[in-house]
Amino acid sequence: MTIRAFPLLRINCNTQVQAEPKLATKVQQALLNAGIPAQLDYKRGYDHGAFVPLTLMYPAADIPVIQLSLLNNLDPLQHLAIGKALQSLQYDELLVIGSGFSFHNMREFFAPDTEERRAKNLAFEQWLHTTLSDQNSSESERWDKMASWTNAPYARYCHPREEHLLPLHICYGLAGRKSDEQQSVTVLNKQSSAFVWRSKSDNN
Repeated sequence: MTIRAFPLLRINCNTQVQAEPKLATKVQQALLNAGIPAQLDYKRGYDHGAFVPLTLMYPAADIPVIQLSLLNNLDPLQHLAIGKALQSLQYDELLVIGSGFSFHNMREFFAPDTEERRAKNLAFEQWLHTTLSDQNSSESERWDKMASWTNAPYARYCHPREEHLLPLHICYGLAGRKSDEQQSVTVLNKQSSAFVWRSKSDNN
């Protein structure tokens, strides 16, 4: 099952795992209530950004899964708005995974590991960490920085196209606050980061 909107906003439920049409319908309604057109789609399969991490996390495929696609215009404000719209969801034990990559420049993954390249990579990573974890930033400031992410240091070096970054915009839009945890990993000599937002009940 997939929800489609704008024309390529989709939520997908693969037939190889347990379906959850009630959740898909709730997500669709949350988007519609926020003025974001959305449709159910029962045919589209999972993107590798869904099935790869979920296969590793849940190899028994024993949890229901739906998938929300990105908009094909890659507009950061609209993806922040999608996340904000999902704040109205009422669903127990919901795990939202913004599957992407904080560094995604395929050519640079295989380029020589130079000091200049490391500096560019780390400058953007530091900007991202500061933006999403700084306690002194207001949420309006954080929102504006994420919306104008191309102004970050070496943004286009790290993301020639932004489809691997925008899932993070949706997650921040949904959380509406600084991240609770940040993790870093090195892949092919490039640092990349993950950000965690826990439910408010988990933080109490």
